[in-house]
Amino acid sequence: MTTIKDSVHDHIEVTGVAEALLDTPPVQRLRRVTQLGTVRLVYPSANHTRFEHSLGVYHLADRALEHLAVEGQQAERIRAAALLHDVGHCPYSHNIEAVIHRRTGAYHDEVHDLLGQGRVAEILVEAGLNPDRIADLVAGDGEFGQLVSGELDVDRMDYLVRDAHHTGVPYGTIDHERLTRELRFVDGQLVLDEGNVQTAESLLLARALMNPTVYKHHVARIAKAMLRQATERALEAGATDAESLRRMDDHGFLSLLRECDASREFAASLDERRLYKRAVWAELDAVPEELLDADHDERRRLEREIADNARVDRSEVILDVPSRPSMPESSSRVLVNGEVRELGAQSTLVSALRAAQHDQWRLGIYAPEEASERVGEAAVRTLGLEIDGTRVRDTRPGINARLDEFADPPSR
Repeated sequence: MTTIKDSVHDHIEVTGVAEALLDTPPVQRLRRVTQLGTVRLVYPSANHTRFEHSLGVYHLADRALEHLAVEGQQAERIRAAALLHDVGHCPYSHNIEAVIHRRTGAYHDEVHDLLGQGRVAEILVEAGLNPDRIADLVAGDGEFGQLVSGELDVDRMDYLVRDAHHTGVPYGTIDHERLTRELRFVDGQLVLDEGNVQTAESLLLARALMNPTVYKHHVARIAKAMLRQATERALEAGATDAESLRRMDDHGFLSLLRECDASREFAASLDERRLYKRAVWAELDAVPEELLDADHDERRRLEREIADNARVDRSEVILDVPSRPSMPESSSRVLVNGEVRELGAQSTLVSALRAAQHDQWRLGIYAPEEASERVGEAAVRTLGLEIDGTRVRDTRPGINARLDEFADPPSR
């Protein structure tokens, strides 16, 4: 048994196959992959890693298995999956995952190749565990996959409390002890036992509050958009390929961006926190459906058109269109009077949080500070944005929308 002191869960005891997996290269790489990526440019103490988080997920999975009375090889599979659930993350975690997915078609939870070879595979096989079954659990497949990746998973329970702890914000505080203790399987579904509607709501509320404050803070979003631009430039320049990039750590990735001529300026700006500013910050209702549904190539075309109209370099315009608001936690299931119900159908809080999420959504167009006014004006004319009820149109084809704000308040 290995005992590790953790900043969130105090002492974590790692045993069995998980203990053997601790010092394998894929797991140790997670020490060099930050949990929150560009969020640390907003919250300087948010330097925790995917390794710490993986230990926390293992710990909570172990606690949940004890209460669920799951033992033997099945328990070992789940513990292994919990510890290994993030080994597929690329550098800077989710920040550049979309860039890599466009080139490889793979997301971070698709880890059959990683678990099926090398020392990890050897350890799993020696323990009588099938690497493919572990990889399936990481992807959330099957009954027990819900515990590793689902609406009530231990992954979410750990990252909310851990991210709140390291950023210093109070919003991610949840009763993870009660959550793990009250989990039950009913007809193959992972649910919270009777009397836990409020427990489920607390998970939902924590995520809803952490989103605008931490995960989608506008400065973190701007830095992430710049990081993606730098990554695309490095890949297009042939500095590396997407498969190799997928397996780098943060340090190697940043070194690559600094050394590549095509991405060097972006890397320097991120290093020195010389970030772009908001030229446009538009509400969801102001954005036309066709822009929400535009693919990557169409968005890049619009960036080029805005830059040409603003007479700035094309690298000085970034269009950031988040995905539509979603709340997967609202489909988590609770027992009410012996019946399994979705939280969204049982809780009146869900509709209020959905409305808040809708109101908080923003489309961003970012540019260097000295060019942000010109870029904002060009975006209005190019995209046909509506300001204060007045629609401004360009003679060229554009997308009609409304703008809610030009001003960029202090980012610190």
